[in-house]
Order: sequence, then structure tokens, then C-alpha cells
Amino acid sequence: MKARKKVLLLDDEPIVCERLKPALEKLGFYVESYTESQKAVDRVMEEHFDVLVTDLKMRKPDGLEVMEFVRQHSPSTRVIIITGFATVETATETMKSGAADFIAKPFRIRDLCDLIVNLTKNGD
Repeated sequence: MKARKKVLLLDDEPIVCERLKPALEKLGFYVESYTESQKAVDRVMEEHFDVLVTDLKMRKPDGLEVMEFVRQHSPSTRVIIITGFATVETATETMKSGAADFIAKPFRIRDLCDLIVNLTKNGD
């Protein structure tokens, strides 16, 4: 039996996690969600996740700092940055920092789910 791919969701708006988690679980993913970035960082120290979806603008550590931590401690984890403050500069900085993708809010849940499915196809 194949192990389920693991996704960690981090957004300080609970509604984002509440809507994404069941959609991803329905697709067969194991999902953990957090609204506090430090708790998510602590969890990455304990468990490997295939994908991290994180909001950009949060209390410290912010999304870029969380991504940098994850890239150092779990280099194979793919990171998707989501934000309601999308600019060309922010997207460019995020992608140069190593994000797998950058998505502006509001977004369609189906589009984000499809992206996560595609990111986790390799290695099956």
C-alpha cells in the first residue's frame, strides 16, 4: 500500500484551512492545518511533509521565513505561497526564494488542489 502524501496548511485566517483541508483529504492527502506559524514550524521539526501551503503575511515568522526554515530542514518539501497581497515584486521574490508556486487570493480551491496533486505526482 502506498503511503499518503502529507500536506501542511498554514494560514492565519482559519477559514482558509477549514475550506482546504477537507478538499485535500477527499483527494487522499493526509492534512494538518495551523493558524499560528510557530506551531507549524515546530511540527516540521517532528514530521516530513510533501507540500507546505503557507500564507505570506502573518505574524512572525511570516510566510517567507517559514519557507526558508522548511527549505533548510526539509529540502524535499515543496512550498506554495498564497497571499492576498500579490504584486509582481512579491511573486518574483517568492519564486527566487524557492517557492514551487505563488497564488493570489482569492483563488479557486480546485486550482490549488490540482497544483498540489501535480507537485506530488513525482516519486509515485
